[in-house]
Amino acid sequence: MPPAKKRTRTYDPVRTRDAVWAQFARVREAVGGLTDEQLALPTRLGDWTVRELVAHIGAALSAVDRALDRPEPARQDVTLLDWPSTTAADSAALAEYAHRLAEENPDLDAYLGAVEERLRARLGEHPGTRLLATSAGALPLTDCLVTRTVELVVHTDDLNAAVPGLAVPHDRQALAACTRLLADTLAARAPGGSTEVRIPPYAVVQCVEGPRHTRGTPPNVVETDPLTWVRLATGRTAWRDAVEAAEVSASGERSDLGGLLPLMR
Repeated sequence: MPPAKKRTRTYDPVRTRDAVWAQFARVREAVGGLTDEQLALPTRLGDWTVRELVAHIGAALSAVDRALDRPEPARQDVTLLDWPSTTAADSAALAEYAHRLAEENPDLDAYLGAVEERLRARLGEHPGTRLLATSAGALPLTDCLVTRTVELVVHTDDLNAAVPGLAVPHDRQALAACTRLLADTLAARAPGGSTEVRIPPYAVVQCVEGPRHTRGTPPNVVETDPLTWVRLATGRTAWRDAVEAAEVSASGERSDLGGLLPLMR
């Protein structure tokens, strides 16, 4: 008998929108207190400073606004799990845009406030099923907002890494959506049932070809916390480094995920 087809995970539109605004509010609060010296600090994102990173966070939300300005596509032609594969292709254009936004918006708090005000108004005009033409393809609005939780969670972590003592907290629902999308992406790219990846309390997925277990303890298990998983999936942390630092527990001959990561950059 063939294995049962896995159901695609769905996301609640209201909770997803709330998660986006909750995480964005935490970023705005932190950015409002940064000094010019802190904004000039380097980040782990190439030649971006904190100022350019913040500008990019605003652009990540305004991208939804810009997509709402375009005609609605006739049909959906990609899935949410296709999105992580498309991010690297846009990296050069995104970097150029972030640099320009940072120069054009010296008052970053005012810039982020304007982004939020406009997008809140636009979201009130459209249902979650409204299709958007994005750089990844045509996706429903709710799915696009799930991708924004990834952008916000990942770049909040980038901010914390760049500014000593900043410690911007992660909204629980935003972190959950981000973790689940990246875990599901792994399962889609390496289908199978030989390895169980556990990221408590948000996600458990089966992946990697090989003997499938049906009961009891799986022969191959990977377990880590949500933020470590996000860093692994986005190339902020290398697999070997995370294992050596005991940030990842990996047991079994098929538990080495180093060749499958990162999932996006």
